[in-house]
Amino acid sequence: MTLAFAFALESTNIKVNAACPGFTSTALNNFAGTRSVEQGAREAVRLAMIGADGPTGTFSDEDGPIAW
Repeated sequence: MTLAFAFALESTNIKVNAACPGFTSTALNNFAGTRSVEQGAREAVRLAMIGADGPTGTFSDEDGPIAW
């Protein structure tokens, strides 16, 4: 879906990327995760704030791009 939307929107200023939050402690895993919600949100927030020259169609975590 990420790639499909990225390709469909490439002529606009909209960037579409996927972020991996890691093993974040949430209700989804009964709070067993080793990362806080704040830690898990860092990459999503970074991607949400990228400028017009930022990437699109990527998958990444806080260490950088992850191969599809």
